[in-house]
This record gives sequence, structure tokens and C-alpha cells, in this order.
Amino acid sequence: MANKPFSQACENNKRPLLAMLARVFDRPATVLEIGSGTGQHGVFFAESLPHLQWQPSDRIENIPGMSLWFNEAALPNLLSPLVLDVSLPHWPAGQYQGVFTANTLHIMAWPEVKAMFAGLKRVLAPGAIVCIYGPFNYEGRFTSPSNQAFDAMLRSQASHMGIRDIADVTMFAERHGLTLQADHAMPANNRLLVFNYQQ
Repeated sequence: MANKPFSQACENNKRPLLAMLARVFDRPATVLEIGSGTGQHGVFFAESLPHLQWQPSDRIENIPGMSLWFNEAALPNLLSPLVLDVSLPHWPAGQYQGVFTANTLHIMAWPEVKAMFAGLKRVLAPGAIVCIYGPFNYEGRFTSPSNQAFDAMLRSQASHMGIRDIADVTMFAERHGLTLQADHAMPANNRLLVFNYQQ
């Protein structure tokens, strides 16, 4: 059997994230995870939050790897992963009471970030909660030397990558019906942004 993909970052952040998500998603709901990556988050959160139906998604090239995790876990509330490229106009059909995405906005090109917010309108139920995890800048400034070094590393890999400013992210979210409800400090100079969707 092929080796399952593994992310140390997922292992490091899954428990602090779970503590927050258990508070945010505190009632039965179907949650779309955008950019499920290795699949580690999907397994951990579905197992730990059995009142949720967890819907993983990612670009097609990442589906086989995460499926190794999902098939092994065989959780009844962990749904088969969907192919989703946020930059494309056609999103999978569905309506979700929640969305979660981790460490994606600094990997996407900025037009893809904007496309993601535009696309969310197609799949969000009224009153849905959207949680976005990762590092963010404030007023154009890094929150730590480690984040500055991380940003430099990202940009050395690809010029379209980099840590986003929370003001820019919030502006585009608001254009598409999302209101920032909370901005939680997380370990390793990360944040969890919680938005509420109203049509």
C-alpha cells in the first residue's frame, strides 16, 4: 500500500484547532473543508466531532493521497472527498452550514483568494459559519519574525504566495456577505478567523 501523505503542521495544530472548532461548530452541521491536503485534519475532526458531517475537498491531484487516510479511518461522518479548484467557475453542488480552510490563503494566488470568497456564495446556507486558519498580517506588518521569514520562504518558492493582510481578506469577505465575528489568536503566530454568512 502507498504511504499516506503526512504534514507535521497538521499534527502540530490539530488539537488547538479542535478546541476552537468544537465551540464554533457546536450543533449538527455539514462542514466543507477547502484544501484538505493530506487528509489528516479531516480524519481528526470527523472523529472528534461526530455531530458534524465533514466534507473534504481539494484539487484533483491531492484526492488519492487523502483518500488513503479516509479509507483507513472509515468514519461514517467523513464524506468522500470532492474535487474543488476554487478558481474554476463550477463548484460541486451542495449547501453547507460551515466551511473550514487551513493554511490555504498564503498558498493561493491572490486572484484565487478572491475567487474562493466569490464561490462560497454558491454553497453556503444562510447563517453559515466560515473558519479560516493561518498566519495574517495587520496593517501591512508581520506579527512575528518567524512569520516574516515564512513569508520570504514562500515568495522564494513562488511569487504568487505570501501571507495576506487581514484587512484585505476581510474586505473581500464582506463583499460576498461574510462578516468577521471573531479573530482568535492561535499557537505559532497563527489566527483563526470566524465569519458569519448572511445573504
